[in-house]
Amino acid sequence: MIKVLFFASLREQLGCDALDVDAGQIASVADLRSSLQAKGEVWNAALSHQQLQVAVNQQLANTEADVKDGDEVAFFPPVTGG
Repeated sequence: MIKVLFFASLREQLGCDALDVDAGQIASVADLRSSLQAKGEVWNAALSHQQLQVAVNQQLANTEADVKDGDEVAFFPPVTGG
């Protein structure tokens, strides 16, 4: 299983802060993201933002990063500050 975490506005949009995903057909962050977007319109809208940030095992990653069974993947919106 892959532990998936959602932070900030994503958590609010999706109505959940974490879920477990079967690692079977997932090889990359892009695969995981596509799988989650297929869950429905709300999921697609929330995860389609081009500047969405992702971390694999608490390290910032891009969509081509490898994902395997036992990994933790976190999605969060871009951080803004001032």
